[in-house]
Amino acid sequence: MGSLAGRVAVVTGASRGIGAHIAELLAEQGAAVALVARTLDAGSSPLPGSISELAARITANGGRAAAVQADLTSPTDVETIVARAQDALGPVDILVNNAGVNFYGPALDVTPRRFELMFRMMVHTPFRLCQLAVPGMVERGQGWIVNITSKQARHPLGPPYPDWARDGCVPYGMCKSALDRLTTGLAAELEGTGVSVNALGTSGLVLTPGVAVVAPHNAGNAPVEPDDAMAQATLRLVSTPAGTVTGRIVYSMDLLGRPFPDGPWALSATF
Repeated sequence: MGSLAGRVAVVTGASRGIGAHIAELLAEQGAAVALVARTLDAGSSPLPGSISELAARITANGGRAAAVQADLTSPTDVETIVARAQDALGPVDILVNNAGVNFYGPALDVTPRRFELMFRMMVHTPFRLCQLAVPGMVERGQGWIVNITSKQARHPLGPPYPDWARDGCVPYGMCKSALDRLTTGLAAELEGTGVSVNALGTSGLVLTPGVAVVAPHNAGNAPVEPDDAMAQATLRLVSTPAGTVTGRIVYSMDLLGRPFPDGPWALSATF
């Protein structure tokens, strides 16, 4: 029996990378996990990993998981996610809004389609999933929401501007800034209900399959954090007593107290 025994978690973007690590660790700690992503089966994406494979792995290790296939840029699909998770596993206690996408390049060159896709996946969908999941959490008096953010949300100071400000992440940073504001605003609205809302970002580069494809040029420009850091930090946030730690924007290695090279965004985050 792990620390999350009896809870149900929804993790978006769970087919690979950070989302898969988070989902697997929550399952190891006893949570039943709804794995949400577009890639249902192996071979249906050029990238490795699928929610069916992860569900099978969790089940083989004695956990509970359900594969919930959904296009997180489709409002129609998003409307069904919480209901499908609850039908399969029970009322949702934990929501991890992890799914993300970035198209690197100068802001003025980003196409309208790509701009819309980023905002749809990383702003509209987390907002709507909160609307769908939170009422049940409030009714039961406990809930944990973790929004996966990024240090790209923070404002570059200049001139002169640091090198990271020219990494081609303006729309991505805009989306994560909106997600941070959702986090702090929703935490304020839900104070006293037992629902915790926090944002968690990486302290450094995480070499996920997606990053390897869209940003190979960035791989040598930032310190790389351990693969398990985001999962361990998420577990720490959702293991706190209901409603006691909320409204925080924190970063993995700071939260875990692990030594890590300071960068232009270095900060301390404790609770």
